[in-house]
Amino acid sequence: MATAYFMELLVKMTKAECDQDHLEMIIYNSPKIPDRTAYILGKSPDSPLPEIISLGQRLRQQNVSCIAIPCITAHYFHHEIQDGIGLPVIHAIRDTAEILHHAGMQRVGIMATDGTIESGIFQREIEQAGMQAVLPDKQTQAMVMHLIYDEVKAGKPVDMEIFAQVKDHLKAQGAQVIVLGCTELSVIKKDHELGDGFIDAMEVLSRSAILACGKEVNPEYEELFHPFS
Repeated sequence: MATAYFMELLVKMTKAECDQDHLEMIIYNSPKIPDRTAYILGKSPDSPLPEIISLGQRLRQQNVSCIAIPCITAHYFHHEIQDGIGLPVIHAIRDTAEILHHAGMQRVGIMATDGTIESGIFQREIEQAGMQAVLPDKQTQAMVMHLIYDEVKAGKPVDMEIFAQVKDHLKAQGAQVIVLGCTELSVIKKDHELGDGFIDAMEVLSRSAILACGKEVNPEYEELFHPFS
């Protein structure tokens, strides 16, 4: 679903008046890639890197100009992936931090997988941009994982009361905005009205891909978030 939604976002977010104005793209949808979170946390010996790099090398042979990976947790391996493929790989996490920094944010909440949280990749980029990361406590993080794995990945309805509890928890800690730092959370935003206070890393990834390919972003997507009021 995350990959399908990413393609939809690319179409929606590109400023275009006809078919020919849109991006040419090649999509490899490979569900056999080992779970990124399980590997990062040491719960699985199966590295996702070989398969990701192999797919990227195939894309390079097909003369793509850049690569976007609609899996935020996979950004943990960004350096190795980019070196292994030899093409620019968009860094959605870094780009998200830059957008928030330029908007004057100071405290940023993070909703993401255990692997993303444990790896510190969001915290590192946010702090390097001069902001402070706000993380869920252990119990609330378990709720985030439930939303991602037991509901969205499982194709089940999302319990928005649980989502609201996570939002309230982070907001109570002073988060001015919450990063939806997992593509399954992006799918929740697609299907439900979340209101202000969220920035979707998938929308950032799409925006960066459009700009990297020399296209313009649809004006309605120029502002990707509004902070909590």
